[in-house]
Parts: sequence; C-alpha cells; structure tokens
Amino acid sequence: MSVVDIAPRPLVAAEGIVKRYGPTTALRDGRLTVIPGESHALVGRNGAGKSTLVSILTGLQAPDEGTVTFDGEPAPPLTDRDAWRTKAACVYQKPTVVPQLTVAENLFINRQPTGRGGFISWRRMQTEAVDLLDTWDVHVAPDAVTSELSVEDRQMVEIARALSFGARFIVLDEPTAQLDNKEIERLFDRMRSLQESGVTFLFISHHLQEVYEVCQTVTVLRDAQWITTAPVSELPRTALVEAMAGEAIADRVTMSRSAVSDDAPVLLDVRGLSSDVYTDIDLTVRQGEVVGLAGSSGSGKIRLAESLAGLYKPHSGHAQLAGNDLPFGDVTASLRAGVGCVPRDRHEQGMVSGMTIGDNATMSVLDRLGRSGFVGTSAKREFATDLIKRLDIHAEGPDQPVSDLSGGNAQKVVMARALATEPRLLVLINPTAGVDVRSKESLLSRMDSARDDGTAVLVVSDELDDLRRCDRVLVLFHGRIVAEHPAGWHDRELIASIEGVDRG
Repeated sequence: MSVVDIAPRPLVAAEGIVKRYGPTTALRDGRLTVIPGESHALVGRNGAGKSTLVSILTGLQAPDEGTVTFDGEPAPPLTDRDAWRTKAACVYQKPTVVPQLTVAENLFINRQPTGRGGFISWRRMQTEAVDLLDTWDVHVAPDAVTSELSVEDRQMVEIARALSFGARFIVLDEPTAQLDNKEIERLFDRMRSLQESGVTFLFISHHLQEVYEVCQTVTVLRDAQWITTAPVSELPRTALVEAMAGEAIADRVTMSRSAVSDDAPVLLDVRGLSSDVYTDIDLTVRQGEVVGLAGSSGSGKIRLAESLAGLYKPHSGHAQLAGNDLPFGDVTASLRAGVGCVPRDRHEQGMVSGMTIGDNATMSVLDRLGRSGFVGTSAKREFATDLIKRLDIHAEGPDQPVSDLSGGNAQKVVMARALATEPRLLVLINPTAGVDVRSKESLLSRMDSARDDGTAVLVVSDELDDLRRCDRVLVLFHGRIVAEHPAGWHDRELIASIEGVDRG
C-alpha cells in the first residue's frame, strides 16, 4: 500500500488579483500561495506590484478582481478590522508604534485591560505585557519608552502585538533596511524561532542573499503580474535575477553617444563621505558626465545625493565642486555653490502648490531678475515663459497655478527651477517617478542637454531606463559603493549588483 503525500492547505492564497487606480493597473495577475510555518519571499523590482498585493493581503483595500482566502476561508470584509487583525499584519520599514508610549502601552493600545469602575488597570497591563513578551521571546522591558528601543526591538514589539491578536501571518516589508549585520542575524534567528512556534512570514527584501538565507519559497512579480513561484533551494540566483529583470529586456544595452574623455576636468570630487546610512564614499563626476547611483531602498543612495544637494550634513569626509568645498546642510549655500537639484518628492520638496508656474520656476533666481530685493514682473514672466518653452511644459502660461498641472508637467517645472541657475552639478533624484512616457522622455532629454552643456549630472533612480542614459552607474549596497557598471551594462548584471547577488 503506497503512501500519498498530501500537500498542506495554504494558510494564505491569492488568485487572479487585479487592482486598478483609474487608468493605471497596479496588479493585473497577482498570485500568492503561502504554506503554514514557512518564510515566503516576495520579490520584484520597484513598481512590480508588491506593495499593492500586500495592501490587499492585509485588508487595507479590496481587489477589483480575484480572491483571497485564509486557511481556506474567504477573507473578511474590509470593514471588519477586528477580523483582519486575527488574520494578517504587516511590519513596515517605518515603525507604526507610538514612540512616546511604553512597550506595554503600545502592545495594548485601544484595548487596555480594565479594573474596577472601568478604569485602566496599569498593573494588569504590565503583567499581561510581560506574559506576551515572554511567550514570543521578545527581550524588552514592558515599561521601556518605545522611542528609546533599537530598530530591531521595535520590530519585535510590532510582531508581538500582531501575534497577540491571533494573527499567524506576518508580512515583513524590508525589515533589514535599517539594521546592521549583527542585528540582521538576530532578526533571522528570531524569525526561525517563531516559525517553529507556528508563525508564517511573507518576507519582502531587495537583498536577494537574504532570501536564500531565511526563506523556503519565493514568488516573483514583474510588470504587475505573477511570474513564478519556486522553492528557494531549486531556483539559482541567476535564474531569480532573470525572472525579476525579464528575458525580453535583459540584454538591451545602453548608449550610442561618445564616452566622456578621460581628459575632461573633474567637477565633483567626493572623498570619504560617511553618515548614518552611507560609509566612506569616494566618487567623481567629470564635466559633461552623467553618473548614476543605483541601489535598493535601504542602500543609502538617496541620502547621499541629498547630502550633496545640501539637504543633510555628513558625519565625516568632504566634497568639492569645481575646486570649492560643498556647503553641506545648507540648501541656499549649495545653490550659490552651483548645485541644482530635482528632489525625490515634487509635492513636498519640489514645488509650492499655492504658487504659479512662473513663481515656482524662478524662485531660485529672483536675485538675477531684479535689484535691491525688487523683482520686475515682466522680467520674471519673460524668464518663466522661456523655461516653459524649453522644457515643453503644457500650460496656459506662467500665471497658471502649478497645482493645475499633470504630474509630468509639474515635474518639468521642478526640473526648470533646477536648471534655471545654470548649475555646475545637477542632482536628480527619481526624476521620472510617476510621470507618463512622453514626459519621461522630455525630462531625460533635458538631462542629456545638461550633459552636452558641460554640466556634471548625478542621477539617482529606481528606473532602469533612467540609468541607461548614464555614462556609468555606481551601485550602493548597505551604504557602500560595491560595483561600477560602464555604459552598455545588461539589466541582469545591474540588478544582480543591486540585489547583492554574486554572479561569480
């Protein structure tokens, strides 16, 4: 008599998930099957659909099509938050605990145990917090103020809180992004221990070596749809990278223009720059050169670029632009030093929504448009009109409120302001994020023009199409530059460096 292996019933299953936001399809075929007690990795490039799928699996939004089940039963309705808390929880990069409260208060927020007269019983809360922390082997004091905990301990408090509701499916969204190597090892040890206690994890990370270290199964999303699910032990790293990159684009190469001459003067020279999130950075950008910075969300690439633009002050090291020291931590001084910047968030950092296109585009050059603090209206309109024409901003004119513009045209206004000062160094941070195809090409053309004019350009982007316009791309991993790819790189090679995969 033969024994037939029966596959365990999935703890979580998502089938045929479709989610649209207006004309944008964030997920067109989302699928996921997670077995009880495993750590299941969900990987994919930015924009692949991971965050959308997680929001559906944790009850933050409903799919337009498809089904989600927990242990074979349909997912609760969105309005039943108590039921969702017993099914799933997500621990995000940014903590959701209240930093001013103690650990015990965070564990029982909005459900504090009460005593006589219906008042909160602080003694009972402390006792129950100790029991909960002991049950899940979380080594923090219940009366500790949460803001004083390490990142890894805050994460464990969030996991314990989720488990206390009865949830046994925990999503970890980039949990290692702010941890050092020893903290990462401790987190993985805790994950393994919790798995043995019946907890199931969905692990999201851009660091693929972590997938192979802590996960048993991996699912790949690409271009808003499911690509493959496989046991980690049966999927070589090169195959995983190729699944993320896509065979159709893997061998597409970059540039057709001539390389920057080795004799071109170095405009930006960075030596030994270090901060909380990047370490010992050395880099140069020559006149008329475009250098890309690539890396995962926790690599330190954005903070490095923002430091060079004057937004932050590093702990150590120095940088010179055209032979003069860059004034870290002072945006106004950086502008005077010759740095132009397109920041990562055009709404929060790049524009003043209550002002006109002309006001936004010229605010960095007002001193050039008037004398003694007075700015001529006609001079400002003429300057702004020229910028609108040069950047092909589709608008009624410089007096139109910038809040009326589409995302692509609004980003062109931010680019116009950065170029208005005729910078020696142009820092672009995710310059084409959230814009349409035509606007993207227009913005990248302006980057090309700046290069041709002799500007040194530093571009940080998660979009491979942006990085293809670069003369070379530097890859940051855990705050250090670990690779340099000259123009002509293959997608799979760059992604392997970003994900920390040694292609040998």
